[in-house]
Amino acid sequence: MNKQSGSNPNFLKLVKGFILSAVLISFFSFSYVEDLFQVSKNLDIFAAVYKQLSINYVDDVNSSEMMKIGIDAMLEDLDPYTEYIPESDIEDYKLKYVSTQYGGIGATISNRDGKVIVAEPYQGFPAQKADIRAGDELLEIGGISLKGKNNEQVSSMLKGSKGTPVKLLIQRLNTPKSIEINLVREEIRQDNVTYFGMLDNNVGYIKLDKFLENSAQEVRDALTELKKNNLNGLVLDLRFNGGGILQEAVKIVNLFVDKGVTVVIQKGRNRDKSITYTTSNNPEEPDLPLVVLVNNRSASASEIVAGSLQDLDRAVVIGQRSFGKGLVQQTFNLPYNSLVKVTVAKYYTPSGRCIQALDYTHRDSDGTVVKVADSLITEYKTKTGRSVYDGSGIFPDIFVKPLKYSLITQTLASKYHVFDYATQYRNQNPTIADAKTFKLTDAEFQNFVSFLSKRDYSYNSRIEKLLNEVRDEAKRESKLGEVSNELEALNARISNAKKNDLTLYKEEIKKVLEAEIVSRYYFEKGRLEQNFKYDHDLSESLKVISNKSVLASILNGEGTYKSIGKPGEDFSASTGK
Repeated sequence: MNKQSGSNPNFLKLVKGFILSAVLISFFSFSYVEDLFQVSKNLDIFAAVYKQLSINYVDDVNSSEMMKIGIDAMLEDLDPYTEYIPESDIEDYKLKYVSTQYGGIGATISNRDGKVIVAEPYQGFPAQKADIRAGDELLEIGGISLKGKNNEQVSSMLKGSKGTPVKLLIQRLNTPKSIEINLVREEIRQDNVTYFGMLDNNVGYIKLDKFLENSAQEVRDALTELKKNNLNGLVLDLRFNGGGILQEAVKIVNLFVDKGVTVVIQKGRNRDKSITYTTSNNPEEPDLPLVVLVNNRSASASEIVAGSLQDLDRAVVIGQRSFGKGLVQQTFNLPYNSLVKVTVAKYYTPSGRCIQALDYTHRDSDGTVVKVADSLITEYKTKTGRSVYDGSGIFPDIFVKPLKYSLITQTLASKYHVFDYATQYRNQNPTIADAKTFKLTDAEFQNFVSFLSKRDYSYNSRIEKLLNEVRDEAKRESKLGEVSNELEALNARISNAKKNDLTLYKEEIKKVLEAEIVSRYYFEKGRLEQNFKYDHDLSESLKVISNKSVLASILNGEGTYKSIGKPGEDFSASTGK
């Protein structure tokens, strides 16, 4: 019986091993003159082996799949950002890394127990305008049942050219009959700036989620609108922003620093990839008090903006250490409408530091990627002489301890109990208070507790896991009988204590519930506004901006505020009040 190459492990190992040995040699050996012969030689060998395998291998060979496997094998020892994009994946690639536009209905979906559930409709797009709600189950698209289809297949069915019709059949909670909805696909544009508005004390706020096409212009437009309110300061929120286009980051920095200032330096092995990026325009707001928020999901272009503004002493960076991606990628066209995205350079902030945290060049003997060693981390100086460090992300000037949810809260969210209660709440309550003031009453929280009575929200706490390890060890040493009673008694006490977790963590759980409920009425914008009152990073930002002397002392490296230290050191801010 013939087998496809994708189902034959030995065949895949053969292909992968040979391509790694042949093609990686050509990749790493290239040095223009003396190595041109080796490049040509290895490519000829590779082509000949590929041909012989395709013609003579004992089982049927899927040539396209074999080539994709070989290319992926060649790239996997480099870094996770260097990747091959076949023609079939081009559109998804552009949506993820380049453009923010596509044709569709404007909703995200999830697959739960074989059911396709609407996770969230986007405000202002066809799904939301047709009153499709989070929690609705999609049964059919265009008369085709979705049973057995995965998220990728369903997403593909929902997308299409702008102006084309699509018919959906949905099932809503507590609604006996399914609902048929006819929509017309629109161009779905996911903004880079997902929110901007005013906070207390005339402080502006801009939430930038990505650095794709037009992101700098969106920040400029938001800033222009906010300036109508006689701004006292601005918070630029880059938390959870994974980056994007480097040039957009440079333009955003230019909004706040003078013309002709170096923002970032790109250095590659190829001289053509070594570029210095400087600001080219006069700034919009060179003196406006500025805070940049980052966390451990802020990466790449986010780190360029935060690091450059920090190095230039133009902004106070608040939050947690950033991700640490100091690599630059460039895409190159390949034959037959495919692409390869290659890491071509590392980038350096104005002080000269590269914040790349993982060393893909020097791996452990087993191939594991390691962090840059502490001994190799170097101190650099900002424009006014503050100390900053390379090798492990952007360290905030003010470290704010990140919020960590309890296990009970994590369990209620991960098992969709919070999501499902919000679905029920929305169907029972047509309206609620505005997003910033909505609060769940104690009576409503008790309704949630009752809602949980028929649901599984069990979890193993850390102490229970340790207890199980002790039990296993006692069993191995044949001493379980001696300690069994004590272990069971301790386990019973822990179980009783867990029953009180809903009460113990009531306020924390209510925050999560409130955010999910608010999103059903006011969507992502409402979720963000509702969380403002609980956001410790944001409250710290308002304190700093409201006190000009404190702001100046941070940027000058004076007073009780100080820049974060070397890796492993956490410095919390204190105003001395």
